[in-house]
Amino acid sequence: MTGASVLFIGGSGVISASCVREATEQGYDVTVLNRGTTGGRPIPEGVTRLQADASDRSALADALGDRHYDVVVNWVAFTPDQVQADIDFFAGRTRQYVFISSASAYQTPATHLPITESTPLKNPYWQYSRDKIACEELLMQAYREQDFPVTIVRPSHTYDETKLPLTGGWTAVARMRAGKPIIITGDGTSLWTLTHSRDFAVGFTGLLDNASAIGEAFTITSDEAPTWNAIAHEIAAAAGVDDLRIVHVPADAIAAADAEWGAALLGDKANSSVFDNSKIRSLVPWYRPRTPYRQGVREVMAWFEANPDAQVVDERLDGLMDELAARWAV
Repeated sequence: MTGASVLFIGGSGVISASCVREATEQGYDVTVLNRGTTGGRPIPEGVTRLQADASDRSALADALGDRHYDVVVNWVAFTPDQVQADIDFFAGRTRQYVFISSASAYQTPATHLPITESTPLKNPYWQYSRDKIACEELLMQAYREQDFPVTIVRPSHTYDETKLPLTGGWTAVARMRAGKPIIITGDGTSLWTLTHSRDFAVGFTGLLDNASAIGEAFTITSDEAPTWNAIAHEIAAAAGVDDLRIVHVPADAIAAADAEWGAALLGDKANSSVFDNSKIRSLVPWYRPRTPYRQGVREVMAWFEANPDAQVVDERLDGLMDELAARWAV
């Protein structure tokens, strides 16, 4: 039982909800501040709840009053302006500020694998990642010049029971079950790391109120990196599909057809991503991810079967996939 006070700004997302649960179970005094929506992920008993829109600084100040927290974690900071506002607001009010960055901030494509915390930060393809890099640079400057107590965490593709990794989510499963081909970028042999959020949460909570984590950045991922072809086959097996049809399409061609989908591929998913978790284990030696994707995807499929309202097909994307499949089928 640590008893340290932790403020989670956000706390109802895929990763953050698992971290709220883990921190509560580990004995932290947890407060969650968000707009009051849970996204179907309930807040555990014993957690203090504050309601405010964190992007509204006046509302945030009113909600927090003169409270101080041992740790502040902002799950919804994406731009330098938001981070600067946090630096100004929380300086002197916390002994650790945890920024949630992204492993997509690492050099893309990486020239060396596995990716480590010393891999350069450079992603010319995805604005989301460039904004995260700019946030990191601002925070490290504040650490050097103002002793602002920042810890940076870089998750990669992290999921819970509600999320499928293929573009379109349930749309891809619906195509599988209908006997239609799914689209996989490249030749499907690039490696991709998938981490269950409950595993991530174990490593993450080990950094909270940890003085050795101040001024440092940490990757937290699984050690399992299957190919995209293998991922697709695991999803098909969990969905009860025996005859999976895949059409491989170059990422550039997908980007030409759909800029948003293409940016997520060129800036992230089209490139092999394998990570070295030695640094997080140096501070949190008990961090050992225990959920292989074969198990995780079956939990995902069970959730979707129990929640038919979530089985939504994106008609626009489905049509685009038909067009790409017709054009690139061998």
